Amino acid sequence: MTLTRGYLKRVKNTDSTMLLSMTGFGRAMETIDGRTITIEIRSLNSKFTDVRFKIPQNYKEKEPVLRKTITDSAERGKIDITIDVKSLAGDGDYALNHALFKKYYQELSQLSTDLGIPNGDITQAILRIPNVVAAAENTVDESEWESVRQVVGIALKKFTEFRQAEGAAMEKDCRLRIKNITGLLTELAPFEAARVDKLRLKINSHMEEYVGKDNIDANRFEQEILYYLEKIDITEEKVRLAQHCKYFIEVLDTPETLKGRKLSFISQEMGREINTLGSKANSSEIQRIVVKMKDDLEKIKEQVANTI
Repeated sequence: MTLTRGYLKRVKNTDSTMLLSMTGFGRAMETIDGRTITIEIRSLNSKFTDVRFKIPQNYKEKEPVLRKTITDSAERGKIDITIDVKSLAGDGDYALNHALFKKYYQELSQLSTDLGIPNGDITQAILRIPNVVAAAENTVDESEWESVRQVVGIALKKFTEFRQAEGAAMEKDCRLRIKNITGLLTELAPFEAARVDKLRLKINSHMEEYVGKDNIDANRFEQEILYYLEKIDITEEKVRLAQHCKYFIEVLDTPETLKGRKLSFISQEMGREINTLGSKANSSEIQRIVVKMKDDLEKIKEQVANTI
């Protein structure tokens, strides 16, 4: 199989406006020049870029180059990459570390005897321990290294496509949740007007009870009404929440890759406004709407926490 040189440089997000998931998986296996090369790349959530390798001992010198390649493409997340290179001819590309094998065998056998547990298949278990079977050479020839680089590129492409597919579903859900919240904002108006009448009746009832109907000062009564109306006014919170929702969508539409942190900050601001709406509600109907908003917002936060 012939692979195009420079493949790695082209492994980038093909749609820069798309939301990308931090969870990803990509696997590639190719047979080149008598060697089977298998690459696996997995990623999970992480606030930072954390790349870990499980590679043959003789590839350790290439780790900095691999690390840069992975971080340039993957950008953020807890990333594990496994590289396995096997010769189809079994011509000694790998060697058994006899001293290390004996040491593990003796210690495991003694441990089995001491604890009275069956030995099982100790040989197979030891062979899976790192460095027991290692590359016979301390260096990698350039032909093999170039082949590995190309297969890493294929795995990265599949890895990115996986992230894009996951991210597309997450973005669709986020847009739906934002639409729900903005829709719920429009449902507040009727209940806001009803609060004024309820507040007026409540204050009037209290004043009649304590000072008598004939002793109520009309000007003072209106001042009290205005004071409490200011306390429960949610106009500013509605405006800011609507702006945050609009900004959230604008960020989703921007041609940049790293959107997760910014979207997380916006969702935090949305949460503050929704919480203030709840504290000022003074209405069971408004409280129900606020609860629905919070439910949608929590779903948004869950999705955003898994985006790069």
